[in-house]
Amino acid sequence: MYAIEVEKLRKEFKSYSSRSGLAGAFRDLFTRNYKMIRAVDDISFTVKQGEMVGYIGENGAGKSTTIKMLTGILTPTSGRVVVNGMNPHKERERFVQTIGVVFGQRSQLWWDIAVQESFRLLKKVYRVSDQDYNEHMDHVIETLDIGPLLDKPVRKLSLGQRMRCELAAALIHNPPLLFLDEPTIGLDVLVKLKIRQFLKEINEKYNTTILLTTHDMTDIEALCERVIMLDEGKIIYDGSLQHLKQNWGEGKQIHFQFRDIVSKEELMLLVDAAWEQGEDRYSWVAHVRAADMAHVIGKVVSSYELKDIHIREVSTEEIIRNIYEEGIHHG
Repeated sequence: MYAIEVEKLRKEFKSYSSRSGLAGAFRDLFTRNYKMIRAVDDISFTVKQGEMVGYIGENGAGKSTTIKMLTGILTPTSGRVVVNGMNPHKERERFVQTIGVVFGQRSQLWWDIAVQESFRLLKKVYRVSDQDYNEHMDHVIETLDIGPLLDKPVRKLSLGQRMRCELAAALIHNPPLLFLDEPTIGLDVLVKLKIRQFLKEINEKYNTTILLTTHDMTDIEALCERVIMLDEGKIIYDGSLQHLKQNWGEGKQIHFQFRDIVSKEELMLLVDAAWEQGEDRYSWVAHVRAADMAHVIGKVVSSYELKDIHIREVSTEEIIRNIYEEGIHHG
């Protein structure tokens, strides 16, 4: 059973451009110049129930537009969207009972009243019984450590405290599907760890499906086995994080510091690897797959005198940056 089914989904916006000068402004009164911008360009994917999927891309890639279509805020230009067995923008009332949404930049809590009053209002909106609320929310409040914050107005909370309360608010009706858009933006490491741990717990306990968009690759690594990567409205990768690392990561970086100056040409003749200059004229870095590491080190050590050598894993963030820079379409 799929929690999310998306087929040939497209969203286009009209973008108006003004003409220059007074004459141009006058002409704009009668006829406007506009062009169609395709924010999401015929994408298709499915998410199974209970999956935790990272939805990643640079700013303007179309991530938030997709989330808004999946949550029923925006109507697609064309294509098919089925979320929790429903059409998000046509069966709105029934649909919103089955999802939780946390937008890092927007609040669903009332600014001037105590957090617990917001929770009570949301409990009524979602028609959650006292028994269900107490059973579920006691665990949520304890795990997210927000008990001491419940009688404070939202405007008095720090960003980290507010985000933990936002997450709790999104879960009052214990939805089977949770959309998280930059949920840890601007938070300190301890709060991030708490939120990640909590998301893992609800996924295990309730089989909650989670779609997470974030710029923080450590969030993705901690939570998601699968990533969908978007670039200019198109999916350029959909698969496991592990596979992404193995295929694109080139596994390791080997930092060599030589006793004498060595040219890039000499190193390339010696061993087939992607070489780049290190921090000084005596240093070179080889980007290699984990399987080729021993061979590369063996060749270099037997041919040159070295002062130092160390090995560094390539981070997921670097891998993804490399993919965007090379603009490779994959999978």
